[in-house]
Amino acid sequence: MSKTKATADKKVNLADVSTEERLIALARLQVIDSKIDEIRNVRGELPLEVQDLEDEITGLQTRIDNLLTEVDDINSRIQERKIAIEDGNALIKKYEDQRMNVRNNREYDSLTKEIEYQGLEIELAEKRIKEDQYALEVKQEAIKQAKVIFEDRKIDLENKKKELTEIVSETEREEKELLEKSEKNEPFIENRLLAAYKRIRSNARNGLAVVAVERDACGGCFNKIPPQRQLDIRMHKKIIVCEYCGRILVDETILEEASK
Repeated sequence: MSKTKATADKKVNLADVSTEERLIALARLQVIDSKIDEIRNVRGELPLEVQDLEDEITGLQTRIDNLLTEVDDINSRIQERKIAIEDGNALIKKYEDQRMNVRNNREYDSLTKEIEYQGLEIELAEKRIKEDQYALEVKQEAIKQAKVIFEDRKIDLENKKKELTEIVSETEREEKELLEKSEKNEPFIENRLLAAYKRIRSNARNGLAVVAVERDACGGCFNKIPPQRQLDIRMHKKIIVCEYCGRILVDETILEEASK
């Protein structure tokens, strides 16, 4: 049983944790986190693709709803203008009947002007109706196209969700177990060192914050490590970082212990 695992179920007093145990805990944390990275890499861009499709579908639905509202508004305007035309025709008939019984030219001219005015209003309303009908056709075509895209995206989303669910179901249990192991391992590392580990990991392209010395070089940036520094690393007496990339350096024995 490894040194850190032996006290995993007990409350950890960092004062009693040796530097070697801290190094093993850090290396084990790196092993666990690398496995979690591999699992999440299998999912790839699927979660983002699912989110993008959901956002696009929401946007399409909003657009369709807005277009339908605009169609209702146009239909209402057309109906109002048709009523205005009917009212105008009724007034024209009324004024024509009155004009047949006028008593003087003044009344006749006044009624004629009213008839002409209503005629112009009817022409304007008919023109506006034609414009509205054209706009209506444009909106209805836009709705038709948006609905086609909407249905296509829904199918794409269902397929992507199914694919993601299958991948998650295959890896969910393993990831959960690894996360639990990670949490159990963290108490062996003081907050300052743990924060440094997470910061280095977030900045490293491959997510490696703890690396072994391989062929006299840093396993992260591959720069040469001086012999005296390599000796210090093998002694396990202090935390040593690469002077070039900032990664925490360990030897193979620490990695072997961390992998148990």
